[in-house]
Amino acid sequence: MSNFGKVAVMFGGHSAEREVSLRSGKAVLRALQQAGVNAVAFDPAEQPLTALMSEVKAERVFIVLHGRGGEDGTMQGALQLLGLPYTGSGVLGSALAMDKIRCKRLFLAQQLPTAPFAVVHNDTLDYAELLAELGGKVMVKPANEGSSIGMSAACTANELEQAIAAALKYDSEILVERWINGREFTISILGDTVLPIVEMRTPRAFYDYEAKYQANSTEYLCPAPLTAEQTAAMQTDALAAFKAVGASGWGRVDLMLNEQGEHFLLEVNTVPGMTEKSLVPMAAKAAGLSFSELVLRILQQTLPDTTKVQEQ
Repeated sequence: MSNFGKVAVMFGGHSAEREVSLRSGKAVLRALQQAGVNAVAFDPAEQPLTALMSEVKAERVFIVLHGRGGEDGTMQGALQLLGLPYTGSGVLGSALAMDKIRCKRLFLAQQLPTAPFAVVHNDTLDYAELLAELGGKVMVKPANEGSSIGMSAACTANELEQAIAAALKYDSEILVERWINGREFTISILGDTVLPIVEMRTPRAFYDYEAKYQANSTEYLCPAPLTAEQTAAMQTDALAAFKAVGASGWGRVDLMLNEQGEHFLLEVNTVPGMTEKSLVPMAAKAAGLSFSELVLRILQQTLPDTTKVQEQ
C-alpha cells in the first residue's frame, strides 16, 4: 500500500450530484483506509485545489466527483497541470462522455446502436412536429447532467414543452430521444475487462433519480437474465462505446433492450456511483471482487506501470 503514497479521495464538489458524490466518496475513503492506504478526504467545494500540494501533500487523487466540475474533464485537466496522477478517464474521455449529445454522435460514427434523437437549444419550436418525428413518445435529457437530473418523459406536445423547459434549467443543450419500450441495463468496465451485466427494474415510469437513490422498490439482477448471445453482443458494444468516447480506467455504460430484442446505447459514465450498493460494485461482486478489491484495482491504475496514457 505504500506504493500509493498519500491519496486524496476527492468527493463532494459543486455539481447537482453533490449529495450522491458525498456518499460515494465516503464509501471509497473508508474502503481505502481499511485496506491500509494513507487516504484522506478532499472536497473541492471547501478547499482550493492548490491545497492538494501545499497542505495535503497528495501524491495521487481518487476522483469520486459526479457531474460537472469532476466528471467533465475540468478537474482532470487541473490535476494534470498540478502533475498529480488521478483515477479514471483523461480530459478528452471525461468531457466527451459527460456530453450526451456528443456521445450519441460518436456512437453513430462508430455504427453503434443508439435511439434516434434531436438536439434542442431553446423552447421556440413545434413540439407536436418534433414528437411525431421521434415516434410519439420521448425522453428529454439535459446534455451534461447525470443521475437522471432534469430528465423526464413526454408523450404529448404539452408534456414535451414542459420537459424541455425543465431541462433548460440545467443546460443550454437538450437531448430529445425516442422512447424505448423495454428493459434497462448497465455494463461496468474495469480496465479492459467487461464486468457482468446488471439489469435494473423499477415500477416507476423509468429508472429516474428516485428509483436510483430513494425508492425501495427498485430491483437489481446481476448477472442479468439474458441469453449468451445477448450478453456477448451487449458487452461488446458497451466496450466499443466506452472506447469510442476515449474513456479509460473504469466506468459504466447504460443501455436498453427493446421488446424486439434490439439493444440501444444510452450513455457512458466515467465516474459512476461508488457506494457499496452502487451498480459498479454490484457487478464487481458478481465477478468475484469485493468493494475493497475494486477500489484498489481502480487506484492501481494510477501507478506508473499500469497507468493509462493521459492526453497532453
